[in-house]
Amino acid sequence: MPPRAAPTSTRGTPRGGGTPRGEIHEVAERAQVERAPQVVESPVVGRVAGMPPISQVSHVRTVGVQRPDFGTAGQAIDITVNVYPITVPNQSFITMMLVRFIDPETMPARFNAMLIRRLQESIAPDVFTPRAVYDNRKNLFATRRLPLGDTDTAVFNVDIPRAGGGTSTRPPKLYKVRLTKVAQINPEVLSRFIAGQNSQDNEVLTALTALNVVIRMDPTSKFPFNVRSFFTPDGRRAVGGGIELWRGYFQSVRPTMDRLVVNVDISTGMMFKPGPLIDLCLEVLGRPGGPNLLQGRSIPDRERLRLQRFLAGVRITTPHTPGAARVLKKITAEGANTLTFEMRDVGTITVADYFRTQVNRPLRFPNLVCAEVGSGALIPLELCVVPEGQIMRRQVPPEIAPKMLEFSTMKPPQRFESIKQGLEVLAYGQSEYIRQFGMSVDTASGPLQVKARVLNPPTLKYGPGSKQLTITPRDGAWNMVDKRFFKPADIRFWVISIYETERRFGQHVQDLINGFLDGCRSVGIRVQDPNPIVKFENGQGRIGDQLRNAGMECARAKGAPPTLIVVVLPDGGNDIYTAVKHFGDCTMGVATQCLKSSKCSRAKMQYWANVMLKVNVKLGGINTIPDQASAAVLTDPNNPTMVMGADVIHPAPGSEGRPSFTALVGNVDSDTAKYIAATRVQEGRQEMIEDLEEMSTNLLKSYIGYRQNVEKKAGGPKRIIFFRGKRIYFMVLDDIRYLKKNMTLVDGVSEGQFQQVLDQELPRLKAACEAVKIKPKITLVVVGKRHHIRMNPPAARADRSGNCPAGTVIDQGIAHPLEFDYYLQSHGGLLGTSRSAHYSVVYDENGFKADSIQALSFALCHVYARATRSVSIPAPVYYADIVCSRAKNHYDPMGNLNLSDSATQTGSQAGNMLDAFKNAYKPLHANQSKLMYFS
Repeated sequence: MPPRAAPTSTRGTPRGGGTPRGEIHEVAERAQVERAPQVVESPVVGRVAGMPPISQVSHVRTVGVQRPDFGTAGQAIDITVNVYPITVPNQSFITMMLVRFIDPETMPARFNAMLIRRLQESIAPDVFTPRAVYDNRKNLFATRRLPLGDTDTAVFNVDIPRAGGGTSTRPPKLYKVRLTKVAQINPEVLSRFIAGQNSQDNEVLTALTALNVVIRMDPTSKFPFNVRSFFTPDGRRAVGGGIELWRGYFQSVRPTMDRLVVNVDISTGMMFKPGPLIDLCLEVLGRPGGPNLLQGRSIPDRERLRLQRFLAGVRITTPHTPGAARVLKKITAEGANTLTFEMRDVGTITVADYFRTQVNRPLRFPNLVCAEVGSGALIPLELCVVPEGQIMRRQVPPEIAPKMLEFSTMKPPQRFESIKQGLEVLAYGQSEYIRQFGMSVDTASGPLQVKARVLNPPTLKYGPGSKQLTITPRDGAWNMVDKRFFKPADIRFWVISIYETERRFGQHVQDLINGFLDGCRSVGIRVQDPNPIVKFENGQGRIGDQLRNAGMECARAKGAPPTLIVVVLPDGGNDIYTAVKHFGDCTMGVATQCLKSSKCSRAKMQYWANVMLKVNVKLGGINTIPDQASAAVLTDPNNPTMVMGADVIHPAPGSEGRPSFTALVGNVDSDTAKYIAATRVQEGRQEMIEDLEEMSTNLLKSYIGYRQNVEKKAGGPKRIIFFRGKRIYFMVLDDIRYLKKNMTLVDGVSEGQFQQVLDQELPRLKAACEAVKIKPKITLVVVGKRHHIRMNPPAARADRSGNCPAGTVIDQGIAHPLEFDYYLQSHGGLLGTSRSAHYSVVYDENGFKADSIQALSFALCHVYARATRSVSIPAPVYYADIVCSRAKNHYDPMGNLNLSDSATQTGSQAGNMLDAFKNAYKPLHANQSKLMYFS
């Protein structure tokens, strides 16, 4: 047997609420599932001309708000969406089985699938005829009651041959699998649900899960898969760094109004490059050349650990154990010729000598390091091969992101054509599982056509001195030509710190100063002193000290510290940027504006106009506001409105002991254009915001203070519109990583978590209102973009990018059968196929109709201060996402915390690290807390 390394030790509500949507494993643990009550349809209570009726059934309950009506505003447009009708199974029932593995209880999904396949095909084919479908984790579904005896439970012994194939003398390894019947589902509940006559209860969720498992069973048995996507090698592309990209296909059964559909989309898989492990290692390290570069002790520990982090978990095969894959765990520090172990009857022997004398495989490169696999065996690199089709469950490396974007970018017609080709791979009509369950997918008629509308954009207001005081965006964009900001800021004194050599950048300094001043004049920003202090600095020094010294020099020379510090960064100056923001945002409370040296030298006026969009709001100015007539809900003086956006960002895949960061952003002015932020640290991968009450209280106090002191108005908001960003744990390429509990995921705050938002976050927001002695009416909307619905407009109605026009909204056809939701593509297209945002109204005391909430959402997409384009989600949610992503700026760049995405801790270390992250998190400086520092 191969040598082994020595073991190491490791340490109820108004128009909202209702019954919670249960999670699938809550169903799985039950022996019975409650049946939905008999439906008696009530009269239709609302109709919109030419649209399906909205029926209300007395016993039907929802988590979110029930749809009050359909929108009618805007211009009608027929568009194609990437969904295909699917029939409800014609089976009288579906049996759900809970799968338990005994010793070990937890194994990789791929291995689970292999065990159940062997169980059905070889161990007990009489029990599994016709074959059941399996989700590769805990749930198995069959079209009949399995013959498991009176108790409906049985334990099976499944044998897996040992590594080495027929040459192994050891008996096969046995795995015990227990199957227990936990539910019997009548698919008819789906028919009632999509007709609006049945609540989305546990039985409906379980039936939907079963259908998703059915349609995925065939492709996941043939191709590499990642939860809801599978990937094929056709058209794969190597992108360097030991990575190749594969084209994939996403599929998900979804309930919509009056029908079930399967949503089919393209996705991208990031794979380990297959082939000899030596070649992969050299590519990852960026060391092209011979294998001798991988000799023991010649690789610096830092590089070896980087390689180890990259390769951890990859499966490898070896020539002396054909057909058996082993999981790589570590890369050794020493070569095979110096690594030794104790062997019975032989004594101490090196790894290289073991393979020469015991396996009869003399090594060509005995000095190379070895791979340590999960069992502890040590295998020389030259004997290791990486099989193809292994998904990298990692964050996309920054250097790969542009190549990945290029690989996955397709305009709508090309994307829909690729989906059509994917249907040939899916081959729904040829799936034995789909036939067994009495289902059919209508792909012959093409993707579904739905009715949509294009909303009118809001009118935007600029300041005195503008050639046009108001402007109406066109195709989601407008420009700043001859316009002055609504409220321009003042710059008294300023400093320029340049992190380039004077030899390289000295000749561009005056151009930079002139361009900056011209940009200020063009938008109305007043600069008292046109002659800034200019300092050339060394990026290897202490950035904070350098900026402090520059500020002190300004104070001595000008009589006051700088209002603004402009910092010129070299290419690749990310660390300098982080240090600059920590100094400005947290340490000194001074506005900072970073510029790339390659961009700001000889920059044109358009560049400086874009810079001014950021500078103005950082200094307390307001760029533009929505005109009151076109955004009445937001700017109604009789109903002052506060709009909040909240989000959470979680650590990268595989990072243990790392915290999550939360952000809450809200407007303080009556025009919903000036925002402030609060941010906190909490336990990693916890989606609900635990400090929301405190954060909301601070923002509400700021809103009330701004109205009293600046706007000279009394009182707090009478309405709060709370947009909750949808983000769950993390995104792996185009798919969402599977959770410990199998929920129906829509991204971020999953549909299964809506109830948690209502139970945990809504009370915290209400408590904050009570703390400041106000009683506003609250509307809570969950919004996100990580879904797979895509739109393809008629060519005659498409914008210049081939996408739907900005303002395209869908609230029927593919919307939820019961709840108040809609898809809004608020931005103009740029590259590829635009992705709409999905809005779900989960709580509403304001009684918004569809037209009102849709217009409000669209208007808020136009007040994003950093651009003269409408953005894809409402500005406060966009800002909250930015604030979350800037969390590392709150840590001292000279501190000892490892902030890299690859850092990880285990056991008690993880809890200690959370405390360390919380203690080291430096709050925002008081000077910045009332400003849009995040712009």
